[in-house]
Amino acid sequence: MADTAKWYVVHTYSGYENKVSENIEKVIENKRFKDLIFDVSVPTETIVEVNDNKKREVERKIFPGYVLVKMILTDESWYVVRNTRGVTGFVGPASKPVPLSEEEVAKLGIGSRSVEVKYAVGDIVSIVGGPLEGFEGRVESIDVPDNKVRVIVSMFGRETPVALELDHLSHPSLLGCVAGDDTIIIVARDNAGAAALADQLQEMIRARAKMEK
Repeated sequence: MADTAKWYVVHTYSGYENKVSENIEKVIENKRFKDLIFDVSVPTETIVEVNDNKKREVERKIFPGYVLVKMILTDESWYVVRNTRGVTGFVGPASKPVPLSEEEVAKLGIGSRSVEVKYAVGDIVSIVGGPLEGFEGRVESIDVPDNKVRVIVSMFGRETPVALELDHLSHPSLLGCVAGDDTIIIVARDNAGAAALADQLQEMIRARAKMEK
């Protein structure tokens, strides 16, 4: 058996990952296993969804059905973890626990944060973060690994390339606008976007009416 703490992978029933983690932590606390079991983790990543000028963070499990346990492998620690409710076994040949290497632990990305990109090169987008918030531009290039996007923005009559983070962009809510003699039709991506744009337009009309009086 090992005499140093290492990370092991435990297989669980689907949907039981968090419950297994909680149960192992309770066992550590109640049965005083702190000298054998040191940490329990359910690897997750935070996906940032950007849509219609709104950001929403969604946490997702990187490895559904698995829990990581950092422990000193002994007969006692093996028994406690293996018999935790929801656990189906250790990952390894013939269910024999095999510790993760340092390289494998580093690649797990525990608590990492990524961005779900909903725009493409050539798209017209709104800038929703950073010093240029409120501007619009055209996507020139996207670099997901480095979390960067290059956008061409028109400033002072010139097209200027700027580098931004991936979650600083969103598709604009306004898709089109048709004006008649006494009617304006607004085409937006959703009802909320249309309502917001209509409110802004009414404010502009009222402001202009005051100026003309």
